[in-house]
Amino acid sequence: MLSIALVVSVVTYGWGIYKKQKEQGALLKFLDKFDSSECALDTDDMPYQEYMLKPLTLLAKAFDTAGEYQKSVNIYVYLLKHIDNSSTKIELLERLGNTYLHAGFLQRAESIYLEILKKKPRNTKVLYELGVVYEMMHKYDKALETIIPLEILGQDTIMLTNHIKLLALQNDMSISIEDKIVEIKSILKNDSTLYRECIKTLLKLDTYQAWQLIDVDRLEEILDILWLLPNSQLDLDIISSDIRLRTIYYVKGYIQKVSKQSGIFSVDTLAHAKESGCHDAGLSFTYLCTKCKHTFPVSFSRCHNCMSINTLKVEEQIAKSTKTDYLIY
Repeated sequence: MLSIALVVSVVTYGWGIYKKQKEQGALLKFLDKFDSSECALDTDDMPYQEYMLKPLTLLAKAFDTAGEYQKSVNIYVYLLKHIDNSSTKIELLERLGNTYLHAGFLQRAESIYLEILKKKPRNTKVLYELGVVYEMMHKYDKALETIIPLEILGQDTIMLTNHIKLLALQNDMSISIEDKIVEIKSILKNDSTLYRECIKTLLKLDTYQAWQLIDVDRLEEILDILWLLPNSQLDLDIISSDIRLRTIYYVKGYIQKVSKQSGIFSVDTLAHAKESGCHDAGLSFTYLCTKCKHTFPVSFSRCHNCMSINTLKVEEQIAKSTKTDYLIY
């Protein structure tokens, strides 16, 4: 009995070593696809020591933040080829996928995230990131598929689902305008956080329908959209019936009736200035992500930095008036 137990333990130990070597070989073969001769860092002859993990990881992250994606990739691949700890490998693979995602190499990011999910299918963070990849590739059906396991894992996916459905509607040329309007109204009714994107989309489809849904208590969220609308897309009946809207378009010069009570400090300041004879001031806009606090010069539905959705805050500044009267979507 002792000899049988010894044989079993030896075989089990040997099988464990074989399995580990096989997994390591598969990982190395997988990583060969991402090794690039274009990378500026030469790691071929650099001996690895355990203490190097943390500083090299920080260096790779710094390169990623600075936009030096090739250098970041080179470091992550080097570490992955020398690390034995499986959880650390998963973390490094995810960082490598994120680097490719930020660099715009979406197919590489996709293959890495799928590789991680083979080993850790319950990794919610990677499931979210894979959904972002499919969203950026305009593969909305696949993006929606990533939501199913997230729901099973207990994640709140209502906002994300509606976000992707709205993007799919915006890009689907096979759906009639009338059907799109019905779907967008339904999305807005179920998820008011998509108010800005729904109004913006409706203004491209049917100006009248969009104005019917404009909430005068949420003007700050769409101030840039209203400010940059061309004269042809204004609903003067609705504007004339609300003092806040009248103030915005009095400042713009579209209506002549004096109004100075929009409740938006910069707009009211411009209204007072205009009444005093100053006509060369206007508004410029920047867009803040309320989650990561990064500011961008263009609007977004998903933050370009942290990939969060519906975290945009419109920030207006008084500036010299320009000839720009139209909003470019």
